[in-house]
Amino acid sequence: MHFRHGYALLVGVGRSAYPAWSLPTTASDAAALRAALIDPTLCAYPADDDHVRLLCDEGASRAALRDGLAWLARQTAADGDATALVYISSHGWIDRTTGRYYLLPHDIKPFDVPGSALAGEELAAALRAIDAPRLLVFIDSCHAAGMATAKDADVLELPGQFSQAALPKGLADALREGQGRAVFASSRGEQRSWLRPDRALSLYTHHLLEALHGAGSRPGDQVVRLSHLAGHLSRTVPESARRLCAAEQTPFYDWSTEDFPVALLAGGKGLPAEGWQASGDLVQPATAPTYQATLHGSGAIAQDHSVAAGAGGIAIGRIGRE
Repeated sequence: MHFRHGYALLVGVGRSAYPAWSLPTTASDAAALRAALIDPTLCAYPADDDHVRLLCDEGASRAALRDGLAWLARQTAADGDATALVYISSHGWIDRTTGRYYLLPHDIKPFDVPGSALAGEELAAALRAIDAPRLLVFIDSCHAAGMATAKDADVLELPGQFSQAALPKGLADALREGQGRAVFASSRGEQRSWLRPDRALSLYTHHLLEALHGAGSRPGDQVVRLSHLAGHLSRTVPESARRLCAAEQTPFYDWSTEDFPVALLAGGKGLPAEGWQASGDLVQPATAPTYQATLHGSGAIAQDHSVAAGAGGIAIGRIGRE
């Protein structure tokens, strides 16, 4: 069984052309999410380039992001029952002088952020062009290092008029314009989006993967719905941020539609009577597997890329609690 009307554009910027702004964990996040989506025993999206596209590192340029969004619009336009998923994990900055929000691609130019980043209004326009019956957008931005305490976080040097920021509410509203639209963001306001202490994955994506494995669902459920994701993320992310990072991180979600399915649950078999913990081995192996992913550049397929979650990280198919 496949979630055959599912389409996904997954972006983890990872390496930046300006090395000081690199965030490798974002590439790990996107690759881990792809592995879960195409796993036939989990979300069961078709594992081909017509349904799932991954952009990381050099493949996550601004031109490639634009092309990826246009690709998703084309793919879903040909499928009247499409469910489209967009996941973007990168730095998110706001220009204090103009109020404009930007997501930073790989090829960001430090002395010309407005001219080289992806502006929030451009992202909103591209998403409005995706005429799918159901569209779910994840923005995991404003990253901070997952250290023991917030004051130990890495200091990121930004151009003078810019500040790190979570997705502004006005932009979130614009992203969900229309029917069948849902927006999820990893944090709110001036909060940071924290990494796990081992930096294998972000806290948010770790718990998102749990939800795709069945956390937040009930025995008998055969699909993962928006409400399953929202319930699990809103409960676990703030708890993990306080416990692991001594920080506040409150996920945001909003939708103006029915509670639609976003993936199959356990390949469509659903959870056993014992619940999601009983659906797989909860012991994480000493060495997590390597995820192979095909990356797309600007309009062309780039090199194969491997992202490994390090020891103590999440192994797809073997999700456990911290």
